Amino acid sequence: MAIAEAPVTRARADAAPALEVDGLTKRYGKLIAVDGISFSVPPGETFGLLGPNGAGKTTTLEMIEGLRTPDDGTIRLLGMDAVKQRRVVQQRIGVQLQSQTLWPELTVEETLKLFAAVFHRPVPVRGLMERFMLMEKRCSLVRALSGGQKQRLAVATALVNDPEIVFLDEPTTGLDPSARQSFWDLIGELQRDGKTVIVTTHYMEEAEVLCDRVAIMDRGQIKAMDTPRQLVRTLPFDNTVECSFATAVDAPVLEALPAVHEVKREDGAFFLFTDDVAATLAGLMEVRDAAGDRVKGLHVGTATLEDVFIALTGRRLGD
Repeated sequence: MAIAEAPVTRARADAAPALEVDGLTKRYGKLIAVDGISFSVPPGETFGLLGPNGAGKTTTLEMIEGLRTPDDGTIRLLGMDAVKQRRVVQQRIGVQLQSQTLWPELTVEETLKLFAAVFHRPVPVRGLMERFMLMEKRCSLVRALSGGQKQRLAVATALVNDPEIVFLDEPTTGLDPSARQSFWDLIGELQRDGKTVIVTTHYMEEAEVLCDRVAIMDRGQIKAMDTPRQLVRTLPFDNTVECSFATAVDAPVLEALPAVHEVKREDGAFFLFTDDVAATLAGLMEVRDAAGDRVKGLHVGTATLEDVFIALTGRRLGD
């Protein structure tokens, strides 16, 4: 899949950052879950933390949101120290957790009213239900909602205080393609409203579609950070050829193929990074494995964020 056009940035470049993180670190015994990361997000930007499960994305968000205390580093949200002024900051942000708890025996309307009661200046609950297409379900119990409806409700709870920054942690995990697309449309509304959105995801396409900028995380560190298009442009190749063989093939044989810049191996498949697909495929058709057989599986694609991650880490995003 070709990478989507980079979104038109909504950030205000001349404004003070909505979020500044410097040297953020979190340890659990010998495990360093977040390892001294730094980044800033201007107002109005949609910023993505992209990486596999266990990369440190959720821990990073939970420290920023005030749910975990960092071991080192500083966090400034809306110009305030997010650790020392946690309760003040939390009145001005919206949070949708990865493991959002919605009480199954409450109705949609009761759920929103419960969340609204936490804040000093909540917005009208009816307006939220209308915006998120939940009016017809306002008297329905949460346990009777579909997956997509529960997700819309979870995002609505994050907006009951009309926050300036919205945090969404793996918001589309478990949704079917139709519900995921509907959710992307909701994010588009937040962007048009000028909200600053911080989202974590392990879906490459989601980051490409939604985010102005992306930080690629792996094992607690930020490996690269830029717009999706610029990250792909850092690659020394334009395309990826994924291939597999029935038996062993020596990697140097593939590395010597025409136009191949680099070869990565993952779960028995080879990824050939090339800037001339035709030349690489012509050479590949002559390669035989240890049993004398030619290529068994073959897939050709335009370079994407998935390829950026593989090039940086040697692993797929889903690992």
